[in-house]
Amino acid sequence: MDSNLEVSDPSELGIDPDRLARIDRFIAENYIENGRFPGFTLLISRGGDVAHLSYQGEARQGVAMAEDTIVRIYSMSKPITSMAIMSLYEEGRFKLDEPVSTFIPSWADLRVFLDGNPTSYSTAFPEREMTVHDLLTHTSGLTYGFMGRHPVDALYRRAGLDGGHKLESYVEMLAELPLLFSPGSEWSYSVATDVLGRLVEIIGGQSFDSFLSERFFEPLGMVDTGFWVDDDRADRFAANYALPALSPFPLPEGTEGDSMVMIDAGDAASPYRKPPAFFSGGGGLVSTIGDYHRFTQMLIRGGELDGARVLSPKTIDYAASNHLPGGRDLASMGQPVFSETRYDGVGFGLGFSVIVDPMATQVISSPGEFAWGGAASTLFWIDPVEELTVIGLTQLMPSSAYPIRQELKALIYGALTE
Repeated sequence: MDSNLEVSDPSELGIDPDRLARIDRFIAENYIENGRFPGFTLLISRGGDVAHLSYQGEARQGVAMAEDTIVRIYSMSKPITSMAIMSLYEEGRFKLDEPVSTFIPSWADLRVFLDGNPTSYSTAFPEREMTVHDLLTHTSGLTYGFMGRHPVDALYRRAGLDGGHKLESYVEMLAELPLLFSPGSEWSYSVATDVLGRLVEIIGGQSFDSFLSERFFEPLGMVDTGFWVDDDRADRFAANYALPALSPFPLPEGTEGDSMVMIDAGDAASPYRKPPAFFSGGGGLVSTIGDYHRFTQMLIRGGELDGARVLSPKTIDYAASNHLPGGRDLASMGQPVFSETRYDGVGFGLGFSVIVDPMATQVISSPGEFAWGGAASTLFWIDPVEELTVIGLTQLMPSSAYPIRQELKALIYGALTE
């Protein structure tokens, strides 16, 4: 299809065109032609101008990937939700160090798991209450049921925290379960961002989906971003695939093997084809590469895009800084479980991973680069030093199946000439 995004001459942006071309060849040879990915779309911009935009493979059988292909972005929803609640922070509606229980009274009596198993265990009160800052930084003590590493993960699964509940009841159910650790003492990837979505509802005084539409999607022109795909857009919705042998997520019965298999055709039977009961700020959004590009451009431009200001540049700078205690990285305080980033040399801000030591990551990058990804191998990063934004979209679970993030960094930074 013809692109609605204007692509500039990369050589004028300090990027070698020939080296850019080898990125598409690499993806074709290593991911598309051998059936690792169904398709892949890649956008690279520098200084606000698009330097590269390419589509390979299929969105679903017989339908090519395109600029307007709608995909499940899963945890790339987290930065959007985090910036949504920060827009309320800018209005003085809450303080970052404010206890979550100020807004959700049932959270005043949270306990921490001490010892035992899912059927018999002991708990204690945390060293301090959980704050909004803890939710934003994933230092809350919450977890994900699919982790399968700790008895508390099993308690999440037994409680049926599967997204079939409304946000309000989901958050009340969480209040009945123990934390992994005292808030602020460790880092663990979790449902914390879903709780932030509920806080947006309480503090903002409207449903989470309406808030996102009014505050972000409509002003920024993110016309295809939301929690479901209606009939008018159904022909653009991609299928979702999995590598069963590696997936930590529950898959349809009978799904197995070491090869890519389709787990959601994106047809009328897909859970994304109707409004959900649960508006998941942690992983429920769908989007397109053009829409997400508009979100990243707003971030790198300091909160404004095409005359619409949704955040302050100071807020974004603050959110994209490392907030882990003492400037530590995830390797020194993170739970060694599934997440969308490496741990060494990587800190965490308010909704983003943040590079604090490029050498420790052993992946070429810049200090202050902030990023996140999604469970279906989607990714983005923003490099303020190089004025670079990168977005890559596909639909293969889990994101840990292949090292596409590290490979793209080598290829893209290797194409810079200045």
